[in-house]
Amino acid sequence: MDLALKLEGVTKRFGAFTAVDDLSLAVPTGCIYGFLGQNGAGKTTTIRMVMSIFRQDQGSIQVLGHSDAADVKDRLGYLPEEKGLYKKMRTAEIVAYFGKLKGMDRATANLKAEELLKQYGLGDWLDKKCEAMSKGMGQKVQILGTIIHDPDLVILDEPFSGLDPVNRDVMRDTILQMKREGRTVIFSTHVMEQAEKLCDEMMMIHKGQLAFEGTVAQIKSGRDQGIRIEYDGDGAVLRQLPGVERVNDDNRAAELFLQPGHDPQDALRWLVDRLTIRSFDVREPSLHEVFVRTVEERDAVVAAAEEAN
Repeated sequence: MDLALKLEGVTKRFGAFTAVDDLSLAVPTGCIYGFLGQNGAGKTTTIRMVMSIFRQDQGSIQVLGHSDAADVKDRLGYLPEEKGLYKKMRTAEIVAYFGKLKGMDRATANLKAEELLKQYGLGDWLDKKCEAMSKGMGQKVQILGTIIHDPDLVILDEPFSGLDPVNRDVMRDTILQMKREGRTVIFSTHVMEQAEKLCDEMMMIHKGQLAFEGTVAQIKSGRDQGIRIEYDGDGAVLRQLPGVERVNDDNRAAELFLQPGHDPQDALRWLVDRLTIRSFDVREPSLHEVFVRTVEERDAVVAAAEEAN
């Protein structure tokens, strides 16, 4: 299997604090791969090591077959978490500028910048300054600057952060288009809905350590099935359901988990007497559920070990 990225036993420390601890993972070429984790889990530190911004203290990193991202920098596209544009520059000018930084000649970069901006609905902004753009439009411009040089591997750190629903869809479509063009896309997120819909494979890092890695199906395998409902009414009654163990309630949509021995059909009969049930489905847990349970399970192990010591 061809790999776009491979980490083996990677550790990064900042003084006495271990930000990433013995992390190993493999990202296949041509896939969309998610880096999942809570804020501060180690996602950005890992990405910065991949990009050779930080150097690991232990372990090895292979990026497109090279141990130093600088050796393949013209084949990489990177959108950092701390995003920003030169506000006084024109939109076409700044996209072209990113291309020139990646080795494109002036004429090619200028032409490609205009083509991309028109393709992504920003043709009317070619000569306008970046300071006049909305946050979503600015995010789109930065993405175009990330891909103008046709990179093989694109790494996006929290690309959905702060975007409204329309621009989240634009970001989603852009990521899917990059995959269709044969690129490998890695993006970090703590929003499970986006990861579950988009990623071919993913990993979760928790307090610097790998919690799981694989396809969505592999990650959910062996987990308890849940009940997913859409409803109208007062969701407070969901926690009164006989035998209910856990409730993830999003107001008019919920995921319920029953204690062993309780029948989902009995739950349905109980619910229809108290709520208007618009849909009812027994299925595998959501990625949100797996994420939350993994955090709780790993924290419980750490707490028990600390108590034992």
